[in-house]
Amino acid sequence: MVADLTPAELTLLGLLVEKPRHGYELDEVISGRGMREWTEIGFSSIYYLLTRLRDRGLIAEIDTSRPARGKARRVYGPTDEGRRVCARAAEAAVAELRPMFPPLLVGLANQPVIPPERLQAALDQRAAALTERIAAIGAARDAQPEMPGFVRAIFDYTLGQLAAEQQWLAEYRAAGSQSPDNPPDRKTDGHDQL
Repeated sequence: MVADLTPAELTLLGLLVEKPRHGYELDEVISGRGMREWTEIGFSSIYYLLTRLRDRGLIAEIDTSRPARGKARRVYGPTDEGRRVCARAAEAAVAELRPMFPPLLVGLANQPVIPPERLQAALDQRAAALTERIAAIGAARDAQPEMPGFVRAIFDYTLGQLAAEQQWLAEYRAAGSQSPDNPPDRKTDGHDQL
């Protein structure tokens, strides 16, 4: 990624380019937009990431607000270099196709060691989890009808990916518990390559 930004750093930097914010506000936006579905930013890591971005000269403290009660909150905004780096890194993230490493594929590669009834239970569990996740993300998206188009695109992309996996899983489960010697038939529609 441009300037060696991690996905979490780019996410925070982008939120600060969008609008200067303090740590609690960043956490609210991350939660509200469902960003924890696709990036690893916990509340406790926000301040660590802000410090890294500040130390690299990509953001700066622009205000210290004091709420009616409690500690002062540092508001951060991007530097000019931060805006440039964010734009380059975001463009690269959109343009470049990068490999993904889903644990599901590791499990499937080791499927022969899973007893058939346990494999079926695991597939059933995954199907239920997909249904729940799709419902939760759809509800979060629908609860924010006035969101900007780029935020809706993130929700829609996530839902599309989950729906594609749900369809694949339904087809795989319909093929029945396959032994390593009897894998399901592969379709040759051009979309079956990894």
